[in-house]
Amino acid sequence: MKLLADTCTFLWLATNHPRLSPAALAACRDPGNLVFLSALSALEIAIKHRRGRLPLPESPGRYVVSRREWLDIRPLPFDENAATHEALLPPHHRDPFDRGLISQAILGGMTIVTPDESFSRYPAPLLW
Repeated sequence: MKLLADTCTFLWLATNHPRLSPAALAACRDPGNLVFLSALSALEIAIKHRRGRLPLPESPGRYVVSRREWLDIRPLPFDENAATHEALLPPHHRDPFDRGLISQAILGGMTIVTPDESFSRYPAPLLW
């Protein structure tokens, strides 16, 4: 199965956070699944860190890459196809980062790993 980790899911995986659901943890650790992290999530992490809303033990660039590699998560570029697909989505969710992730999941045939129930209003499978 191809999984796309939401930003909070990635951060919780990286810290073994107790809010991470057992199903999400099991799916992301299952070697039979391919887990991806979007470049959009890296951008969101960098912005939140710069604004002082996300403390990290090192720079966002080092943190994202080191934790992604440690967790065996693959990088997923955000391309113009996903960017323009976002305009086709109904306005159920206003967060541009989340809308971009939804577009990537739909186009890539991925299941989104997220606790955000509002994602369920779009035609991408969810796992939590």
